[in-house]
Amino acid sequence: MLAGLFPNVGLRVLNSANAGRQLALRVVAYQAIATLATALACLMTGPREALAALAGGGAMTLGSLLAAWGAFGGGVESGGMALGRLLLGTAVKWLVVVGGLYLAMAVWKLPAVPVLAGAAIAAAAFVVSMKFVAAHRGKTRTIA
Repeated sequence: MLAGLFPNVGLRVLNSANAGRQLALRVVAYQAIATLATALACLMTGPREALAALAGGGAMTLGSLLAAWGAFGGGVESGGMALGRLLLGTAVKWLVVVGGLYLAMAVWKLPAVPVLAGAAIAAAAFVVSMKFVAAHRGKTRTIA
């Protein structure tokens, strides 16, 4: 009787936390590819600039990897716990990014423009890759 009033009651979702983890790792792979392409482009101006682009893009990519690990590392959790892990992962990501940019520009004295270009291209790859990665993903399936 309640099934007619609430058609989604009792349905199980087939997508797992593992599917989310794999999606996040694919996005990180796109970021790494974009970082390497940026470093290759910067290599035309010099090896120091290429290293700077690798440092900036690497900081952004490492931050995204740590955010994915933080968000999906605990398996299936309650909603509040999942939100907390997501927020903690995002905070760790930006701490790693800021720390990596600081190290690259202030400590290692790498050129700032390629460092920031590498980070910006990696961040753009994150946004753009979500469109492509999500397009290849199936819709959430349910069974009765």
